[in-house]
Amino acid sequence: MTPTPSQPSPARTEASAVTVACCQLAPQVGRVPENRKQIREAVLSAADRGANVVVLPELANSGYVFDDLEELRSAAEPVDGETIREWEALASRLRLVIVSGFAELGTDGQVHNASVLIDETGLRAVYRKAHLWNAEKTRGFTPGAAPPPVVDTPYGRIGMMICYDLEFPEWVRRAALEGAELLCGPVNWPLYPRPEGERPGEIVRVQADASVNRMFVAVADRTGVERGQDWLGGSVIVDADGYPVTALCLGEATIVTATLDLAEARDKSISELNDVHADRRPGLYAGVGPEQP
Repeated sequence: MTPTPSQPSPARTEASAVTVACCQLAPQVGRVPENRKQIREAVLSAADRGANVVVLPELANSGYVFDDLEELRSAAEPVDGETIREWEALASRLRLVIVSGFAELGTDGQVHNASVLIDETGLRAVYRKAHLWNAEKTRGFTPGAAPPPVVDTPYGRIGMMICYDLEFPEWVRRAALEGAELLCGPVNWPLYPRPEGERPGEIVRVQADASVNRMFVAVADRTGVERGQDWLGGSVIVDADGYPVTALCLGEATIVTATLDLAEARDKSISELNDVHADRRPGLYAGVGPEQP
């Protein structure tokens, strides 16, 4: 059962300075024990660097490039499976928040590209990716239909969504309007060509997500090559003004960290008379919705 995201953590504090770590790893498809070991080592390393919140890539437990549903299902795990239990134990022992993607085997046999938010009290929320990317639609993933959770944790209000979800402004705005101070995104960004000297478009769009909502965004990408697919390795932490506060280590296995003052995300003003949320005029946006072709 998915925990209720609005339930406050008993360990909630008013501290707003939070150290966030995004772990850029190279999971391999179907090699769950090896992936789990790699994740464990990364979380411990992040904790040694003082991390309060650790973000891991999309499908971190299973890898990504599956041939078909049968292979995908063999690597997927239930929410109460060994991987999540280990992450709960790590979060409890290290007193931190873990946000990670994983391949979820549902009780109905369906497989979801999912993520979890775990704090020292245990599993707080499960999210199923709503916007499937490319072959995710044909390799057996079932899309989610629930909104992105926003959870009151010991370190602030944290939202989460997965990869392609971040490219839908309406979805990101929904988490922002729920009070997310930090939006965590496990991603697997494929490596695509781009003009020389340009920052990857995925990162530009994440910067826009942060800026237009005045909230922090932390993205953990993966790296390496998996079944012929090269990955960007574009993990980044972006401030509430939309600027990266970590160096880009494209393609490297690394951990990027930043200490953020999440109180800044509670102030939505961008000038003396402008507020990015209060200035919204939803009545004018009626044409943006499912009624349009």
